[in-house]
Amino acid sequence: MTLQIIDRIAVEDEGEGPAIVCVHGLGGSTNTFTPLMAAMARHRVIRVDLPGSGRSQRAEGDLTIERYAATMLDICDRLGVARAHWVGHSMGNIVLQHIAADHPKRVAGLAMFGPLIAPPDAARTAITARAAKAREGPAGMQEITQALLQASISADTRERMPVAVAYVRESLMRQEGENYARSCEALAAAQPAAIDRITAPVLLVTGDEDGVAPPQAVRAMADKLHRAASTRVVVFPRCGHWTPIERPEECRRELREFLQAHARS
Repeated sequence: MTLQIIDRIAVEDEGEGPAIVCVHGLGGSTNTFTPLMAAMARHRVIRVDLPGSGRSQRAEGDLTIERYAATMLDICDRLGVARAHWVGHSMGNIVLQHIAADHPKRVAGLAMFGPLIAPPDAARTAITARAAKAREGPAGMQEITQALLQASISADTRERMPVAVAYVRESLMRQEGENYARSCEALAAAQPAAIDRITAPVLLVTGDEDGVAPPQAVRAMADKLHRAASTRVVVFPRCGHWTPIERPEECRRELREFLQAHARS
């Protein structure tokens, strides 16, 4: 694996073969996709810590979905990747949708875990309030983390998979407060992409206890993807929002089958 720092953005580049680009969500990092790496064998996998997240904390300026998308496309250009399968989690899926709608030739397929088109109004208000809490520093991030562990992970995961809980806790608590706040504001201001223009095959994966991407909303999203080459919706039982962490084996299976089915897309 090669780690590069491109304009203060941490980029991991691993493997050989058709390209896959991974985009994490709010509070995540490249590690969100570590449980899925076995499913992406025989591919070139590019994982990025978005500006303001993970090891890309030094990124300056406003953070927006548009900036995230431009950053991902610029990184692909610098690495010589003209077309790829894209894998996202949570907020990262909004970035993927904008890229797929506006740059269809860059997208061979979309595998989206915990997908949403954009936050509803009530969620925007809550995310903005979370940004203010994050700016209180470590105590604020501790409070945010404790709340999200209850809200974003299923009861079954909390009971049976303490390592998964520990991962999510660590991922959130290691975010620097100001940068996490800026990331929250990017999500709160996110506008939906024109997903009815997406033509690539799409995989949508969620959990039946995912409050960010509830099954009914994901199925409604699938209905809007009427130009996609194919659309598959998968709902895991007793699973919350961190699908790759809570149900890694099942997510690997779905992703592997999706990539195999669309290897020549």
